[in-house]
Amino acid sequence: MNKVILSVTIVITMGFTSCKNETKQETSEIKTEVSKDMAMANISFGVRGNCGMCKKTIEKAVNKVEGVATASWDVDKKKIDVSFDDTKTDAMVIHNAIAASGYDTEKVAGNLEAYDGLPECCKYDHDMAMNQ
Repeated sequence: MNKVILSVTIVITMGFTSCKNETKQETSEIKTEVSKDMAMANISFGVRGNCGMCKKTIEKAVNKVEGVATASWDVDKKKIDVSFDDTKTDAMVIHNAIAASGYDTEKVAGNLEAYDGLPECCKYDHDMAMNQ
């Protein structure tokens, strides 16, 4: 999990009275560190595809989703690993983004119109095993 350290600076001004009834001001600075865990989630799931061009298209689709930090699709295993901020998105949004680009995931079938527009080398077998 990523941690964000916030520095909060508080300036305290205090008035003091001297013997001559003059006001002196003393300024002190207090720094407080606040640790906040970001709501990062990591998921892995199967995505059908064939080649390096598929990898580029699938990862590009996922990286367009707001909140996604990283995405890496394994050509041989037919599996994607995604790290994302779960306060900004969720797994189904990621599945739907991949499906919209023409690729089947474990939970969502790829958009057929987008699939038809894929290069010939990217047209995968719809019965292909995923997440191996």
